[in-house]
Amino acid sequence: MNSYLKKIMICSGLLVGAASLNAQTTYSGYFLDNYDYRFQMNPAFGNEKGFVSFPTLGNLNFNMHGNLHVSDVVYSLNGKTVLFTNPGISTSEAMSRIHDKNRIGTANKIDILSVGFKALGGYNTVSLSAVANADISVPGAFFSLAKEGITNSTYDIENMFGNAHAYAQIALNHSRDIKQVPGLRVGATLKVLVGAGNVDFKFNEAKLVLGEDKWTVQSNADIYASIGGFRYDLERSSQTGKDYVSGGKIEDDYKLSGFGLGLDLGAQYKWNDFTFSAAVLDLGFINWGKTQWASTNGTKTFDTDKYIFNADDNASNSFVNEWDRLTDDLAQLYQLDDNGELSSRTRALAATLNFAAQWELPVYRRLHFGLLNSTHINGSYTWTQFRLSANVNPVNFLSADVNLSAGTYGLGFGWLLNIHTTGFNLFAGMDHTLGKLSKQGIPLNSNAAFNFGINFPF
Repeated sequence: MNSYLKKIMICSGLLVGAASLNAQTTYSGYFLDNYDYRFQMNPAFGNEKGFVSFPTLGNLNFNMHGNLHVSDVVYSLNGKTVLFTNPGISTSEAMSRIHDKNRIGTANKIDILSVGFKALGGYNTVSLSAVANADISVPGAFFSLAKEGITNSTYDIENMFGNAHAYAQIALNHSRDIKQVPGLRVGATLKVLVGAGNVDFKFNEAKLVLGEDKWTVQSNADIYASIGGFRYDLERSSQTGKDYVSGGKIEDDYKLSGFGLGLDLGAQYKWNDFTFSAAVLDLGFINWGKTQWASTNGTKTFDTDKYIFNADDNASNSFVNEWDRLTDDLAQLYQLDDNGELSSRTRALAATLNFAAQWELPVYRRLHFGLLNSTHINGSYTWTQFRLSANVNPVNFLSADVNLSAGTYGLGFGWLLNIHTTGFNLFAGMDHTLGKLSKQGIPLNSNAAFNFGINFPF
């Protein structure tokens, strides 16, 4: 593989292949009339009618998010597409687009089958879903090293984090009006989770100090892999003479590796032309079974002459060639030990808080406006956003929403179109509308979300 393609794969993998936000439905549908999946954002919401989803197509959600975009690392230079590492791109220009903490991720959810119906004094839903989420946080120093080469003698690549997990969930929801308090409605959703796999890495430190003919490396890192049948690969280091983790693979038969519970709670209150609502989602945990643990076991210091850069681009150890070797052998940079197997590891779910207010236009009841604040609490990957929307239901079989959002990941424009005739419902929308695409069809902005579904009301 040539150098250019390799770098494209590295950057594309960082930007779009980190396959967490949270398991979600579209925020553009929070206030929308006759949108069947509002209960996933607030379990107090019910529907006027029951529904059955089209298997696997009832509610598809694909989400990509971040503050680092493809356009931040890919440039057009003299009619060619080049990476930020190209000498024709100045260091000041390239690094001006890089943050101290560069965050990217994706959230994907498929509702395999959902059923909604009125019973037990309220509205109920039963749904089976598959969820795959991931997040990664990359420090600016990582890109600085790639761009500057030997300009600096010290590079401190600290706090590079990442997490990816996949699971199936069965969710049971019930909501009802509280007759003793007119206008008040409450709801709850209980979720049973079955984990398919989890990988959690924490590269806390990788300090590189350039000497006359060698690097001194100081590293501190941990990787936890909770995937049934997974084992680390080991390789002998020529620098230390010890084995280190160089990769991994599933050696035994794959099997499910986790179990957990989750709880959503919500309420809404109607007062004159206003409706106020609040919800907390994903209170709970997943207990992952047998977990393979790799670690530096504290801070590890060693010397290596493997990455000595030459300013001459034609030299065998030019920066371009050495950078290729560095990215190929990143595991050697951290020198993790295989610590064997942990019997189990428990992780809390990433909770989301939703607070909203809605106003119905008195002179035209089919038009209402809403303001929604959502905060996702997930440690290093925490984010928040505000979304202002206008929702209209001009005729009985059609409703639509347009909205503007602002928050941790910048500004965005969203929309949702919902067609709901007798016995048939189709909706499509985007929380973040796609902007300009590259020649290869890759979004240049890493914030994008698509929602689509087909359901059958009754």
